[in-house]
Amino acid sequence: MTASKGKETLSDFQKTCLNVLIVVGSGLLCLLLSPMRFPGIELLGVSPNWLLIWVVIWSIHHPIFDSAIAGIVLGLLQDGLTGPFPTHALSLAIIGMLTARLQRQRIIQENVVLIAFIVFGMAVVAATVIALQMSARHLLWPDSPYLSLWQIWRIHQRVALSSAILSSLWTPALYYPLHRWWKR
Repeated sequence: MTASKGKETLSDFQKTCLNVLIVVGSGLLCLLLSPMRFPGIELLGVSPNWLLIWVVIWSIHHPIFDSAIAGIVLGLLQDGLTGPFPTHALSLAIIGMLTARLQRQRIIQENVVLIAFIVFGMAVVAATVIALQMSARHLLWPDSPYLSLWQIWRIHQRVALSSAILSSLWTPALYYPLHRWWKR
């Protein structure tokens, strides 16, 4: 370590290790928060989609391929916690690619309100992708563990809107610390 104006700086290796620790730690924290239901942050039995928020924030700062991989990895981890059929991996990969594509076209600016709107829209897209997967599974396999088509799409409306509202409201809680870290 070298001294610069009374402050110690980190070596490149230490910065890389710290960055990996922040990325993995924040992703795992969001993964652990996903199944938890805290009083006061639920709406109609739905909690914020923490992993979706994380993937959107990640995708703003990284290329499309990296964003898709992050979405797939976190989606598979979430699927491991929630059910026998992988439904979140595809939706989070699509969210990562769409958000990174918006960033490449310079549509996204460094504004938390705009990021919250993007999270709102992406939460609806993610819920729709999951509902489409459940519908396809129900149509293709008669012994599907999912509900009937009518029930899937009736519940989809409630889940999509509740998740979108809560996720967009909780976006600043993740956006500010992660954005500040990744802009360094």
